[in-house]
Amino acid sequence: MQIALRPAHPQDFDYCARLYFAGMGRIIRELNLDRFAHAAGLREQWGPTQVRIITMNGADVGWLQSAVQGDAVFLAQLFVDDAFQRRGIGTEVMNRLIGEATQARLAVTLGVVKTNPAVRLYNRLGFRITHVDDRKFYMRRETGTQAPPSS
Repeated sequence: MQIALRPAHPQDFDYCARLYFAGMGRIIRELNLDRFAHAAGLREQWGPTQVRIITMNGADVGWLQSAVQGDAVFLAQLFVDDAFQRRGIGTEVMNRLIGEATQARLAVTLGVVKTNPAVRLYNRLGFRITHVDDRKFYMRRETGTQAPPSS
């Protein structure tokens, strides 16, 4: 399995939006959020300079959005197409992002909805909760942090 990250182009927005709403649909419904506001927010926040498309064997299978904020790389979004989930793609992409941040001597931060199963992945990769709000855990992985041993 050949996983790569390619730069996003403006024409990738529709693909990214489709994956976003496929992945966030349940959460939007559970939290009774405004889907139209989410669509407008995604359009406003999505920027090809911060987005990379995840490919597997040359085919698009997901996307991530990240940016340096202060002393950390902030992971804004990470989505893998449903048909390609549970194959280690998200773990591989996170490990690459962590590696890039480590080389730059930066931590990695993110916010994740409390009911999102990805919380387990982030814990497994050494992220720790720094604070919470009504809906999200805010997590940080310090540079040089070892991931806890798999149990």
